[in-house]
Amino acid sequence: MPRRIAFLIYPDFQLLDAAGPIAAFEIAGRYRPGSYALRVVAEEPGLVPSSSGVSMRAAPLGRASDIDTLVVAGGDGSRNSMRNQRTLRFIRACAAKARRTASVCSGTYLLAAAGLLDGKRATTHWSRSGDFARRFPSVRLEPDRIFVREDRVWTSAGITAGIDLSLALIEEDLGERVARSTAQQLVVYYRRPGGQSQFSALLDMERASGRFAALLDHVRRGLSARHSTVDLAAHACMSPRQFFRAFHAETGLTPAKAVERLRAESAHAALGQSGRSVQEVARSCGFGSAERMRRAFLRVFGTPPSALKHQAR
Repeated sequence: MPRRIAFLIYPDFQLLDAAGPIAAFEIAGRYRPGSYALRVVAEEPGLVPSSSGVSMRAAPLGRASDIDTLVVAGGDGSRNSMRNQRTLRFIRACAAKARRTASVCSGTYLLAAAGLLDGKRATTHWSRSGDFARRFPSVRLEPDRIFVREDRVWTSAGITAGIDLSLALIEEDLGERVARSTAQQLVVYYRRPGGQSQFSALLDMERASGRFAALLDHVRRGLSARHSTVDLAAHACMSPRQFFRAFHAETGLTPAKAVERLRAESAHAALGQSGRSVQEVARSCGFGSAERMRRAFLRVFGTPPSALKHQAR
């Protein structure tokens, strides 16, 4: 029996949030025929307009018991759809009866509104992390991750991260060989270099008018400095407590986590583009020692610096 994968969309969904995962499962099915049966569903069936104006045809929601995996797309319409009680009841039913429930990008809002993420780890698009954290404080948001798995619930970051999520689901179903072949056919990385982190996008794409843009530039220009919360608060002309709260609300990260990841991103680039030693890079990027940098790399990227040096050879 094929595994039935349902892709939930709604008005103003992000087209690639649905189309990317659909393509991944379709191609995986070519390598293992009969593995999947794919269906797009919506609370109002028929042609459903995406945020681009291009529409996708959807079937009725149907019975949750018929679904193996539900994938909820993200998009500008997610905040309106998370107030649709029929859609939320369907998501809850799938969480209870389906093998897996997943979201792409801001589709995480719908899972959270349905109560699936209370007390659990989750991620979403980096640009939505502050708003999401304010709306759903009971969710343990990890804004720098490409995707997060919590038991039978999976969440992923923005847009193309839905393909990363799909490859992980395919690997769980059909094994690494099929997942890797699917990635090659899609011309994407099977696992992104540097591990599963969207943090460089989180900060490097921050709006120039962002509240802490100047502060982040200050940190980038002097990574070897201490950059404690007290120091950063003073630079921002705020009390430490006020600064901590405001920074976390703006970025979804603590100041210490942000500094660590900025250092890790800089070290990642230095190791991949130069012949400098791990020890030299660790000192110049503010880690102080190779061991501290190794622990930071494992937290941020999931791989040690030595793995990156090996890839660069």
